[in-house]
Amino acid sequence: MLERLKSTVRHTLVYSLSNIATKAVGVLLIPLFTAKLSLGEFGIWDLLDVTITILAEVFILGQASSIIFLNNSDEYKNQKGTSLFTVATLVLAVSALLVVLVESVVSLFPRAFTNSLITPGYIRLGAYIVLLRVMNNLFLSKIRADEQSSYFTIVSIARILLMTVLTIYLIAKLNKGIGGILYAAATAEFVIILFLLVKVIPQMTVKFDVKILSAALKFGFPLVFMSLGFMMLNLSDRFVIKYLLGAKWLGVYGLGYRVAGVLNMFMILPFNLSLMPIAYKFYRQPDDKRYFSKLMSYSTFFFVWGFVFLSLFSPELIKIFAQKNEFETAHLIVPVVLLSYVFSGMRLNASLGMFLTKNTKHIAWITIGSAALNIALNFIFIPIFGIMAAAANTLIAFTIFYFVTQILSDKYYKIPFENRKLLTLILVGSVISAVVYFLPSHGSFFTTLIKLILTAAFPFLLYLFRFYEGAELDILLSPKKITDFIKGTIKVNDKEPTDSEMMIP
Repeated sequence: MLERLKSTVRHTLVYSLSNIATKAVGVLLIPLFTAKLSLGEFGIWDLLDVTITILAEVFILGQASSIIFLNNSDEYKNQKGTSLFTVATLVLAVSALLVVLVESVVSLFPRAFTNSLITPGYIRLGAYIVLLRVMNNLFLSKIRADEQSSYFTIVSIARILLMTVLTIYLIAKLNKGIGGILYAAATAEFVIILFLLVKVIPQMTVKFDVKILSAALKFGFPLVFMSLGFMMLNLSDRFVIKYLLGAKWLGVYGLGYRVAGVLNMFMILPFNLSLMPIAYKFYRQPDDKRYFSKLMSYSTFFFVWGFVFLSLFSPELIKIFAQKNEFETAHLIVPVVLLSYVFSGMRLNASLGMFLTKNTKHIAWITIGSAALNIALNFIFIPIFGIMAAAANTLIAFTIFYFVTQILSDKYYKIPFENRKLLTLILVGSVISAVVYFLPSHGSFFTTLIKLILTAAFPFLLYLFRFYEGAELDILLSPKKITDFIKGTIKVNDKEPTDSEMMIP
């Protein structure tokens, strides 16, 4: 068990390097955007960025997950080259259709964009970014499937650095505004796809296999609706706020949401990238359910601890991202959105039963239903309570999303999650985080000290609620064992763990 956990942590840490770089870039670029763009333009850029993200998730047709499935399943493991070529051809054709459609609409109806902050040039660039990003993400999924986490991280960081340099030059030097941001993104995606093609083309077998296509669509197509639903669940509030409240409130909300997204980028997304390849590897191995159960508990522990830290320091983080006073109220939504992300991370573990047994169709409907609920609640409550309602509605939707996912997943592969411990984590973390609403937003040294003490106290408070087991305390109270565990996560060990290594009872 311990060796499996070390393997999971090792891959998650490697994947996190690229996401840490992403947020480091975010800290650098968002102050630049808020300085060079008006509040309304910042809101429009946020909306365009969200739209590109949604379209990229939809037009990959769920095939990022299919590549992992085909690459690691016993049935297709001897046809990896054919699978890669077949899936890549399908995704390229569909994404190219989007570009053709956008070019046609923009050319035929140019007056539709008159007096709009969203220009035809932005839309064209957005379509090409979607095409390039879809192909990049597909090839990166192949690298994930082969568990080449280091290569994945190198490519991801290269993309981030290139985009950052170009963005700074186009925005700070040339004052190109939103167009400069989009040009930088498109150029970075284009350069990286050339780099990836050198890696993946030798692995392709130029053969289009209808049987593999059918298997890939059967597995991945339901995930299109899941991806669309998840994006709408996570991002639809931007469109509703723009429609009901205008671009200025969208700018405030968008900044707060991006600060909360630090938890997603640092912890949840890296964990998601490493989860499925490892889950397929350990599925039906000795003590697999116990491993998945402890994985839920340990990952949620770190998600909640991150939630506590970021919530308490949300006013300071907002000031780092934006110096303008008009963004100051953005910190109010950060703790609520952060808790939504915690449930999103827990949902990844809860959905294992459906993924491992190939019953992905339910995931799509659960996600779409949660997104529909979120959108309906937003239209009802945003006109009354403003952007705080949008954050609260997101939390409600993600909470329901998690519980329904776990209930349905248990029907196919029941994992004995430690629900009492999970509830303890959520309650203790929420109570500590809520303190931020009672502290001065302009923090003094004393206020900062209180926040640091509360953050550090989180794991100790859990001890009072009997969160830890004897074997876990044995490790946590031994500096040598903690050091050995950390070393084990860094040292690559491809050996399968033996029964004697199942140290956590």
